[in-house]
Amino acid sequence: MSGIIFDLDGTLIDSAPDIHAGITAALRQENLPVTTFEQTRSFIGRGVPALISQVFAAKGIAEEPDLVARLTARFHKIYQTAVNLTLLYPGAEACLRALHADGFQLGLCTNKPEKPTLAVLDHFGIKELFSGFAYGDGPYPCKPDPAPVRHVTEMLHARHFLYVGDSETDATTAQNSGLPIALYTEGYRKAPVDQLYHDASFSHFDQLRAIIDRLVPLPE
Repeated sequence: MSGIIFDLDGTLIDSAPDIHAGITAALRQENLPVTTFEQTRSFIGRGVPALISQVFAAKGIAEEPDLVARLTARFHKIYQTAVNLTLLYPGAEACLRALHADGFQLGLCTNKPEKPTLAVLDHFGIKELFSGFAYGDGPYPCKPDPAPVRHVTEMLHARHFLYVGDSETDATTAQNSGLPIALYTEGYRKAPVDQLYHDASFSHFDQLRAIIDRLVPLPE
């Protein structure tokens, strides 16, 4: 049996518009300068604490503990249900449904917190396709630490695994976990593809099945 473990933001979904809207609203509530969309997009992938820290650094704001805590709380309140501006990448849902129907075990390993993750999965009606989950606020370090990937592999009934992600964080996560990775090139990656650890790359989900068939065995 084979398991396919997916990243979420920048891999299955383009959530940057919702994340930017949320952090903009939180900053304005604190009367702080806001980041541009492109700045916010570049901060996605390492979890909410890293996002907040990068926002503060970009705007030259001192990370005073009380201010960080207030801004984080404001952002979380908005972020928990932020789905209206988020889109699935073209072909992602069809690919997931086909893999699930063919007997692959699917897992999700994201640095996004649990509540907004489940909100977006429910919004698109795809939560039931996954059998294992790891979140950015789980009882383990965030990616690129291998612990969340190991958590997902323990939840899946599989012997072989492939990781699918889009970013520097995902490439390092797969490398740290000893897993092959298919790199989605249309997400939030900043470095050139050839500078990142990967076994294959793809620009549309129509291309992923051929990669999977090459890198991991078919379900028994």
